[in-house]
Amino acid sequence: MGRVYNFSAGPAMLPEEVLQQAAEDMMDYRGSGQSVMEMSHRSAEFKTIIETAEQDLRDLLDIPDNYKVLFMQGGGNQQFAAVPLNLMKNGVADYILTGQWSKKAAKEAEKYGKVNIIASSADKTFSYIPDCSDLPVSEDADYVYICENNTIYGTKYKTLPNTKGKELVSDVSSCFLSEKHDVTKYGVLWGGVQKNVGPAGCAIVIIREDLIREDVMPFTPIIMNYKITADNNSLYNTPPCYTIYICGLVFQWLKKMGGLDEMKRRNEEKAAILYDFLDNSKMFHGTVEPECRSLMNVPFVTGDKDLDAKFVKEAAANGLINLKGHRTVGGMRASIYNAMPKAGVEALVAFMKKFEEENS
Repeated sequence: MGRVYNFSAGPAMLPEEVLQQAAEDMMDYRGSGQSVMEMSHRSAEFKTIIETAEQDLRDLLDIPDNYKVLFMQGGGNQQFAAVPLNLMKNGVADYILTGQWSKKAAKEAEKYGKVNIIASSADKTFSYIPDCSDLPVSEDADYVYICENNTIYGTKYKTLPNTKGKELVSDVSSCFLSEKHDVTKYGVLWGGVQKNVGPAGCAIVIIREDLIREDVMPFTPIIMNYKITADNNSLYNTPPCYTIYICGLVFQWLKKMGGLDEMKRRNEEKAAILYDFLDNSKMFHGTVEPECRSLMNVPFVTGDKDLDAKFVKEAAANGLINLKGHRTVGGMRASIYNAMPKAGVEALVAFMKKFEEENS
C-alpha cells in the first residue's frame, strides 16, 4: 500500500524525514557501531543526544533559564499523579474540566488532596471552553490545572485562564509545539510526546525551578519525583532513550521548517481547509463551537452511525486511516498534527466530497 495518511490522535504520524534519519541511524548511530536502542544512557553519545534535544527544545519555546526540562517515563497518566504529588503543599488544587483527560487528572489528584472543580463544559458534552476570565479560584489552592487542547472533543483554550495569582499547570500533550507557548505564563506545562512530538513512552515536563521541592508527599515514588529527576538531568534511571532521540530529531526538523511561528501558520492553513469544508457540507458537521476549535483534532459526524462506520471503512481503503472517533464519543476525528502534510488534509476533503456525492 505504501505510506498512508494517518489521522490517529496518538501514537501519531511522524515527519518522513525524521523516520528516514532514524532508519539510517538504526544499525550504526553516527559511527558508534551500535543503535541508539542498544546504547548506555550513561554513554557520551547518549549524553550528547539528550543535551542537544533539551537545547533545541529550549530554543524552539524560548524556555527561560529558571525553568527545568524533564524527560520522564509513563506518559500522561503518570503526570496526572506526579503533578499533585509534587505540587500539593496545602493539599488543595483547582481543576477546570473540558474533557476526558482533565476529568481523569482531577480524579487522580483526589487521591492526594482536595480537588475543587471551578469550571466545566460537561453541560454541552465538552463542545466549548468555559469562560475563565473570573473564576472562583480557591484561596488555598496550590495550582489551577487545565488540559489546554482536548484531543477527544477537539477544543482548545484561545486565552489562558485568569488564575488570580495561582500557579497554572497545563497538559499540552496534543498541542505541544504546534505553536508558541509563552512559558512564563505557566508554573508547569507538560505533554505526553506521542501525539505531536515523538513515539510513545515519554512525557516532557517544563517546570519553574522554585516549584521543584524537597518536601514532596512522603510516599511519592522516586521515579515521579521532579526534584530527583531534575537533579539527575533526567538520568536517575534508564530513561526512554529511543523516544528521546526521536523527539530530538523532531525538534531539529521543526527548527529546519522555520520554528513554531511557521508551524502555527501551516497548522492554521491545514485546519481551515477541513473546517471550511465541514461548515459548507450538507452531510458532515463539526461538533465544536467555532471559537473553541482546535487546530490539531477535528471531530465531525454525519448524524447516522451506520454512515459514519461506512465512511471510516471506505476512507481506510483509500489510505486515510484512523479516522474513527474516540470510543466515548463515536463519529469521526481527524488529528492533523505538525507531521500531517497539507496534501493529507486535501486528500481527506477530496474523499469526503466524493463520499457525500455518492451517499446523499
